[in-house]
Amino acid sequence: TFAGTVLNGLRTHRIIALGIARTFQNIRLFQNLTALENVLAGCHYRMRSGIAAAMLRWPAQRREEETAIAAAVRELNFVGLGGQALTLAKNLAYGDQRRLEIARALATQPRLLILDEPAGGMNEQETEALIGLIEQIRGRGITTLLIEHDMRLVMRACEKLVVLEYGGKIAEGPPEQVRHDPKVIEAYLGAEDEA
Repeated sequence: TFAGTVLNGLRTHRIIALGIARTFQNIRLFQNLTALENVLAGCHYRMRSGIAAAMLRWPAQRREEETAIAAAVRELNFVGLGGQALTLAKNLAYGDQRRLEIARALATQPRLLILDEPAGGMNEQETEALIGLIEQIRGRGITTLLIEHDMRLVMRACEKLVVLEYGGKIAEGPPEQVRHDPKVIEAYLGAEDEA
């Protein structure tokens, strides 16, 4: 449940309307659309105009479209891609594609942002930038749920950790506490042999 609503079986647009957005472990962008168009796809979930208004280009629909474009540009600037708004997604560097996916999710105006392996395939410099971006997202008051194996990222970007092993919770708490938890050390770092 989220905000008192059972999520099982809900369609994507209903989940987004509740304020949940996510990125995927495997990048799912519209590769032949520009960065701006990809983020506009996220804005679409908050638009009220229907197909008839879009086809007839009524003034209210045009204003809503202008507002969506401004919001998309704002999110591109936020993730550091403002200068690449007209670049096709497929022509962006891998780390930039990851940030574009985050911008599209942010365009839905989430209360909860789920990032699934956002550092997967990133180099050290891109991961550092991602840590800063996650901190900025948190600064906007958006709760972030991070599913990640990069412990450096997790320890620096998270306020609270829940550590799972084979689907079961083995630890929960602030990073410094979890880092020293014997179960976490054994599961992820290997238990030291006693001599």
